[in-house]
Amino acid sequence: MDAIPLAIDGYLTAEAVSGEQDGAASWRMTCSPTDRLVDDAVIPCTSRDPRVVHEVVTECRPGDLLRVTGYLTLPDAAGEGLRFQADTLEILLDAPELGGPEDDEVTDAALEKADRNAAIAALADALTGFAGQPGPGASIRVHISPNGALGTGLEHCHSIDLTPARAHQFADQADAMSCFLDSQHPDAGTVLDSETVAELVAVFEDIDLVDLTGAVLNSTRPEHRPKVTQAIDDMFGDAPGPEEPE
Repeated sequence: MDAIPLAIDGYLTAEAVSGEQDGAASWRMTCSPTDRLVDDAVIPCTSRDPRVVHEVVTECRPGDLLRVTGYLTLPDAAGEGLRFQADTLEILLDAPELGGPEDDEVTDAALEKADRNAAIAALADALTGFAGQPGPGASIRVHISPNGALGTGLEHCHSIDLTPARAHQFADQADAMSCFLDSQHPDAGTVLDSETVAELVAVFEDIDLVDLTGAVLNSTRPEHRPKVTQAIDDMFGDAPGPEEPE
């Protein structure tokens, strides 16, 4: 198979291996012809040029962006690999130095900041979808932004306009979520003493479901009463309303 003259840009995947007997060096480069990860290709390279061998062995580190020129030989049969004979080598971009403790702190801070920005974006998207299309009735504005000095992180600032009805619904959902979190079971290893259990039993035995239902419904907005009634029925059974016979 005839060799094809070619120039390749790619990242050095690992340290080059030099052959002491033949004076050659071998290495692999990851090439990205497109922006899609599936199109990445690993090209095995070799060279016997002393200048190329010296540079790739002594000057190059994994992660360096290289440009090599030479000749590509396609496989003659199935199962054989590509062969690229490099005549020149150029380092286009040095790989970043591996970080010490200070770099680790910077990395942790960057990850924390990225997580915060992702959370802000998720919350803003959820509220925007909940608010629906803004209109003349959207008289309440909610601002979401990172903490810090004004003028920083403006690309992560969001303003969402809500109608009063939507704001009431959002407040009800926040209250419900707070109640759920406050009602989580204690740790499995927690054991209540017998007096506490007896007091709790006495409290629940004294509850009048009719009075409880009436109190809850009276403090509930009219448009939410059907759902609240259904929730009480699911919890205590088919409890009669305050105006229904027992």
